[in-house]
Amino acid sequence: MFIKILMLVIFFVVTIGIGIYSRNKAKNVNDYVLGGRSVGPWISAFAFGTSYFSSVVFIGYAGQFGWKYGLSSTWIGIGNAFIGSLLAWLVLGRRTRLMTQHLNARTMPEFFGKRFESQSLRIAGSIIAFVFLVPYTAGVYNGLSRLFGMAFNVDYRYCVIVMAILTAAYVVIGGYMATALNDFVQGIIMLIGICAVIGSVLAGQGGFLSAINKLSVIETDPTVTTKALADSKGLFASFFGPDPLNLLGVVVLTSLGTWGLPQMVHKFYAIKDEQAVKTGTVVSTFFAMVVAGGCYFLGGFGRLFGDKKGIINEVDGITKVAYDNIVPTMLSTLPDILIGVVVVLVFSASMSTLSSLVLTSSSTLTLDLIKPIVKKELKDKVQLRLMQIFVVCFIALSVIIAFNPPTFIAQLMGVSWGALAGAFLAPFMYGLYSKKITKISVWASYIFGVGFTIANVITSQNGNPIIASPINAGAFTMIVGLIIVPIVSIFTPKLDSKKVDNMFACYDIMVTVPEKENLGK
Repeated sequence: MFIKILMLVIFFVVTIGIGIYSRNKAKNVNDYVLGGRSVGPWISAFAFGTSYFSSVVFIGYAGQFGWKYGLSSTWIGIGNAFIGSLLAWLVLGRRTRLMTQHLNARTMPEFFGKRFESQSLRIAGSIIAFVFLVPYTAGVYNGLSRLFGMAFNVDYRYCVIVMAILTAAYVVIGGYMATALNDFVQGIIMLIGICAVIGSVLAGQGGFLSAINKLSVIETDPTVTTKALADSKGLFASFFGPDPLNLLGVVVLTSLGTWGLPQMVHKFYAIKDEQAVKTGTVVSTFFAMVVAGGCYFLGGFGRLFGDKKGIINEVDGITKVAYDNIVPTMLSTLPDILIGVVVVLVFSASMSTLSSLVLTSSSTLTLDLIKPIVKKELKDKVQLRLMQIFVVCFIALSVIIAFNPPTFIAQLMGVSWGALAGAFLAPFMYGLYSKKITKISVWASYIFGVGFTIANVITSQNGNPIIASPINAGAFTMIVGLIIVPIVSIFTPKLDSKKVDNMFACYDIMVTVPEKENLGK
């Protein structure tokens, strides 16, 4: 217990110290929200990665999908690395940085408002972002609750309060730069921690080959096996697992979803220069491969612990799997020093995601809702104070929700990601590349993404969901959004061509580069 507490105290001191160090870099709105658009490559990459992966992935997703798909769940981590990180940086990174600076847009709703010349789009986007970031936050706390129940004999609510106070302190004091620097430190902890945990868990099963052998003889589970593979053997140790199609849905949601999440895309706004884009692309992909790949790989061995108390329960005569208890149960067998590392690892993942969520929400509420509604010029200092107040309010709201956490983390995150990415992904990506996207097509994406998600939640409560899995429902909203936006744009009025040409002029500015970056003739 002393080791675990000592590691947490050191972590807390470093976290607050970084917040105090960053306070001089958060004197105005631009610096507070974007770090002055001067964030270097490594910090940008780690900020992207740590915001991507929280306790939701480590505790919720790794446990649930590892149990359902076995080792093939590692594909989710691979998808996160190459689609959610590599392609996101290649497709969105540079263009996002250029156009958002050209339009002086500091948030995703503000980008929609200026790119499509619509204050109503901006306000609606801010409301969608705030409402659906709240359940994501609840999922982050829920993951933390499972871990602390395993590691400490203390009420989980105390942990929530401590985490909330710490996050509020360094975000209020240092803004984006404090968040980014802490993300860098927390990312290093996550990289080291996940490698140590995987090695120790496999060692406890007699090594990698022994663990694979044990997993391969587990009988097929009819509740998670597609009919075409019903008679197959060793599916949980196989390449594509027992249900490849549903696995694909998870890969799409958790990978492509980052392209439309405000707190993720926000990282591209703050990139310093071209070198930061190049290095950040490589580093964030490596980070995702290790952390996400490692989490899902670890979760793939979850069925080896199926005989442990608390994983399989009888409820009203029905056998149910407590997915969120799987990874904590796997970790409970580790030595105390490694449990301490895991606690700090998950605390790091949770705080980095939480800080990103609250900063995004507070800046969106201030810049995209309060400021347009007031309609008079707000002084820079007033906007800054409003954002700091909203940081505290958002964290307080998330604490209230955390005291009564929902059942399964993965479902909660699926609803949040499905609505946000379903509404924002298509218009944001197309808006960066095409001059033909219309205002009405953005409204269509908003309405479908949010409307379908809410309808699916309501019908699920009645026992007749449109799409049973919230994960697949989220993937569906994103894919349909990518189809709706260009089709609606064909049949609806275009924006003024001269104004749109001016927006895209930022891509055509000529620059001089060294010969080493240009082969010339």
